[in-house]
Amino acid sequence: MTDKMFTVGKIINTHGIKGEVKVLRITDFEERFEIGNTLYIIRANDDPLTVTITGHRMHKGYDLLQFKGFTDINDVVGFKGLELKITEKQLTELGETEFYYHQIIGCKVYTQEDKEIGTIKEILSPGANDVWVVGRHSRKDVYIPYITDVVKEVDVQSQKVMIEPMEGLLD
Repeated sequence: MTDKMFTVGKIINTHGIKGEVKVLRITDFEERFEIGNTLYIIRANDDPLTVTITGHRMHKGYDLLQFKGFTDINDVVGFKGLELKITEKQLTELGETEFYYHQIIGCKVYTQEDKEIGTIKEILSPGANDVWVVGRHSRKDVYIPYITDVVKEVDVQSQKVMIEPMEGLLD
């Protein structure tokens, strides 16, 4: 498969004896795990394994998934630690002010006075809004809340983000 792929979850364990897997979700799109959807399990030095979701439920904050043809714990025990991915064709069209994580990570961050702050290296989702972790050259990381008071412009084509830092944000 030559399509670019994006991680939507990580299988962290099996659940029960009927072939369910416990998944740590790495996507904001709940519909990724709807029954009938196709996902790809990435195995070491192997082609992606195509799986179709036949069961989905939530349990203690995790997604429990079952796949077509995998009905026993022995069928899925080898999936533990592997990632679930989708292809670029499966990405959902986003609104003007919405972005995928892969579009934001790697962007350079500047103040509105065009002073470079650093590069976005991670995105955290602690609650009400995402927080962008900006790595700086030989300095501590900066945590930029993704709110309109701070993030003024995002240009994913140019890989450039303009911010208006709140007092104390860059200290």
